[in-house]
Amino acid sequence: MIIFVLLLSGVLIRAYRDLSQPGAWEFWRESYIAANMTSAVIPSVDIDGSGRGRRALAISGEIGSASASWFRDRLDEARLSRGDAVLLSSQGGSLNQAAIMGEVIRARGLVTAVGTADASGRIRPAACASACVLIYAGGDKRYGIAGSRLGVHRFTSKAQMSDPVAEAQRIQGMVLGYMTKMGVSSEIVEAMSQTADIRWLSERQALAMNLVTTPVNRR
Repeated sequence: MIIFVLLLSGVLIRAYRDLSQPGAWEFWRESYIAANMTSAVIPSVDIDGSGRGRRALAISGEIGSASASWFRDRLDEARLSRGDAVLLSSQGGSLNQAAIMGEVIRARGLVTAVGTADASGRIRPAACASACVLIYAGGDKRYGIAGSRLGVHRFTSKAQMSDPVAEAQRIQGMVLGYMTKMGVSSEIVEAMSQTADIRWLSERQALAMNLVTTPVNRR
């Protein structure tokens, strides 16, 4: 009995130490209790108005500290094929998680669009801001739905840093490297660095930066 109590105490102490780390509780909560984001599988959406339907996974909500793992699981369940779509509606969240999600989208050859869809596949405009833009940038093609909005701003770290300037430069360098890899112009990082508030890009700006690759003007 004494040995059992000692073993249990050791497990509880290690669990407490793990959960006491910065961000650990949020990760645990998202992984085992309730995910920040929600999703829905849409059997067929006609994104570009061509009449060709494709399967889509619509995700929305705040990008949390465990969203990348959650997203992989939802993609596996949705059984999307190359050329299928991820529809986005989010005001942002974790920068690192968003970059991982974008990498997963690119690796699987999926396209992206900002919007929501009902069960019939009808797409409605939505907003994708802050870290969400990194997920959107992962699309093999990035459709620009008329009425949808893309918003950028300067990224900062919430953690206490001994050298905030160096940390800001590190984040900017990471975002620049990621966006360049995804084929987006470095001008988007310049646009981000100019404001701490959300800056909504015009369709012309998004196209000039190659953030939107395929505009869609739906009637």
